[in-house]
Amino acid sequence: MDLAVASYAEGASRAVVRPRTPARGGAFVDESAPRVTFLARDGARGWAELCRLVTAAHARGAVGPLEGSGPLGGSGPLGGFGPSGVTGPPLVGRAALPADGLTVLLGPASEVGRALAAGRPDRAAALLAPWREMYGDGLRLEAVHHGRPGTGPGSLRLAARTLGFAAGQGVRAVLTNAVRYADPGQGPIADVLDSARRLVPVDPRRSPLDSGERWLKGEDAMRETAERIASAAGLGQGAAARLLAETRHTAEACRVDPAADIGVGGVHFPEPHLVGAGRRTAQRVLASRAAAGMVLRGHDRNPAYWERMHRELDIIAHHNFATYFLTVAQVVDDVREMGIRVAARGSGAGSLVNHLLGIAHADPVEHGLLMERFLSKRRFVLPDIDIDVESARRLDVYRRIIERFGPERVATVAMPETYRVRHAIRDVGAALSMDPAETDRLAKAFPHIRARDARAAMEELPELKEVARNQDRYGRLWELVEGLDALPRGIAMHPCGVLLSDAGLMDRTPVMPTSGEGFPMAQFDKEDVEDLGLLKLDVLGVRMQSAMAHAVAEVKRASGADVDLDAVPPDDPETYRLIRTAETLGCFQIESPGQRDLVGRLQPATFHDLVVDISLFRPGPVAADMVRPFIEARHGRAPVRYPHPDLEEPLSGTYGVVVFHEQIIEMVAIMTGCGRARPTGCGAGSPTPSRRG
Repeated sequence: MDLAVASYAEGASRAVVRPRTPARGGAFVDESAPRVTFLARDGARGWAELCRLVTAAHARGAVGPLEGSGPLGGSGPLGGFGPSGVTGPPLVGRAALPADGLTVLLGPASEVGRALAAGRPDRAAALLAPWREMYGDGLRLEAVHHGRPGTGPGSLRLAARTLGFAAGQGVRAVLTNAVRYADPGQGPIADVLDSARRLVPVDPRRSPLDSGERWLKGEDAMRETAERIASAAGLGQGAAARLLAETRHTAEACRVDPAADIGVGGVHFPEPHLVGAGRRTAQRVLASRAAAGMVLRGHDRNPAYWERMHRELDIIAHHNFATYFLTVAQVVDDVREMGIRVAARGSGAGSLVNHLLGIAHADPVEHGLLMERFLSKRRFVLPDIDIDVESARRLDVYRRIIERFGPERVATVAMPETYRVRHAIRDVGAALSMDPAETDRLAKAFPHIRARDARAAMEELPELKEVARNQDRYGRLWELVEGLDALPRGIAMHPCGVLLSDAGLMDRTPVMPTSGEGFPMAQFDKEDVEDLGLLKLDVLGVRMQSAMAHAVAEVKRASGADVDLDAVPPDDPETYRLIRTAETLGCFQIESPGQRDLVGRLQPATFHDLVVDISLFRPGPVAADMVRPFIEARHGRAPVRYPHPDLEEPLSGTYGVVVFHEQIIEMVAIMTGCGRARPTGCGAGSPTPSRRG
């Protein structure tokens, strides 16, 4: 990990340096902080130190409430995170530097490297001393040769000086290529990225920002580089071999086992005592709460419900997921306590345990929902429960979750923004000093497609014919645009993902504050956090939930009446009579023109009819012509047909038309005799359109 590190203060104190700006009498000077490479060794300890170092760098970059005494450098419920004032690039403060578990490389961009480039070995020795004291045998001097002229970074003279200085100081030296990209020829792409980051164009009259040599070279090329550096340093025969041997030894020590050290393949839930499991196990607490829910909801005299509950509890115990369910239940309870409307969505509604805990409102037994779609013994996947809350209060829910579990256990999920064609054209155009108006015109001419498809789109799309005729006048623009495809452009907070883990979360993922609210945000995206075994709870802000809450509040204000929306009867005849008129504009999920047309044709009379209506109005059923036979059979204009007599039971409720995922599971189970869990696994592994050949 290459990080910017605050410079050592000279003397006991350091004078405050006023920034040089045109307003203060001078051009702006980019006095960038020195950079140091940190490598994790000693397994989990090194990885944890590296994560905390990156977290500290981002915390220092957001000047404001992050300063303090909380667990992450601040106080308050967000633990040092919160709305920040002045923000800057990530910068590691000296006080944050750990001493164990890391190997440190001081290369050309470090303070020591800059002193050597300036011909000041005395100053380099003084700057090296505190690093040697802090890291001891874990300190290395990094020699880099990219064929650049002079004595600056990447030059042969600086690499030779570094090797000679290391020998004189008794510090081990290593050889690296300061690798930035995997393959040769990617230097111009790196130049564009540097140009976009620095907001300066690439000057064709000067040497490129990137040397073009920072690719992952093979052993022979690096051996030749080592020999050239050793020869230039005048260290005699054997110096190159010693340099390569030390490099290999250092690399072999920097190993981290993904499973044993990072936790890949395992699960990490909040500690059971945080969700009510004190002296009892989480599984016993879950079983007790589920049984209480049976009595509360009036199912305690129904043997089918007891059998379903015990079967689900057995599946949960098999995967050791009891803490997960208790954690989500605690979050939902807290949200309701705040007076915020909340409802579960997705496959989690198929769990009776979720219903008994108060997470999901719908009764899965009554509505024929299957636990196997959500969780089964045959599939080891982290369960995924999504909850809808009022969109206007979503961030309040985030704050309550952090307050409940602590900032050391909670983080939002990152959402990387990658280059697509329009952003790529704008950044490449700016780097090449093109006219901004021309660049903007070109970018707007393209649809929202991937950057790698730019030239193919010019050949295929009629609206791009004019751009295609003039593509040669733009030189390397299109090559560079396509080279930026899918590269990271920025990072933002995921609109709904929240991580909940044990107190070791900060040891497994670096965390940075989000812009604006300053919530802690893990630097892994939603796919990565699942691989790391971290519990991701999707808290979705739904505007209709806010609209309903506002309507209830207005009724209370105007009439004094308290309306309990959860107590509204689901079978009110007048409500369905109004829906059948298709005058449903403003009614959640059945308000679009297409839905109003379908509602008028289907004529729903029960809540089940509305569920079918919403399920039919999807791209798959519409494309497969499932709507017409359903409506024809429903109104008696066509006979009900079943693909096989044995499939009458799962398909009778939808007139022989397959509408729900649960029906597919039941059909495969009936026709193959393999049970419900196996077809669920087959469905999860079936190819999506993007994965088909």
